[in-house]
Amino acid sequence: MIVRLYLVTLWALLCVSCGPTVAQSVAVFDFELIDTSLEGAIRGARADEQERLARVSDQLRQILRNSGRFSLVDITPIAREAQTSNLQACGGCDMRLAQRIGAELAITGTVQKVSNLILNMNIYVRDASRGATIAAMSADMRGNTDETWSRTLDWLVRNRLLAPGYGLQR
Repeated sequence: MIVRLYLVTLWALLCVSCGPTVAQSVAVFDFELIDTSLEGAIRGARADEQERLARVSDQLRQILRNSGRFSLVDITPIAREAQTSNLQACGGCDMRLAQRIGAELAITGTVQKVSNLILNMNIYVRDASRGATIAAMSADMRGNTDETWSRTLDWLVRNRLLAPGYGLQR
């Protein structure tokens, strides 16, 4: 009798833990560049860095979509407003914009350029309804190339954002 009760309880726990999960809706905003380099102060924005920002933003969206844990919300209706805001210093406008398009989470990112050798990538995840920061992660990178940006994003997602015990918990 005890063994049968144990097996029924174990089966019930397995069914609950293996059941379908509802994907969280997320608004992934475009990465922003914080250029504190001398080159940036003298020459201004570089086209290759702007292209990299777009590429890593799309790369993050694709990784989250492929994970099956998230339902990406189209940010097109609020994209222009988001691009004209500094999402890291606008007093929570990323969360308000995410709420307007029906997203539960707002994900923003930055790349800070100190020089062409020293850069830093950051990802921030905020709960759109509660206004709370759920996760923040950062990684330094050496070199200002397509490959370093892409590999840094992959590392952050794999080892922080989606890693058990870090980032986004269910």
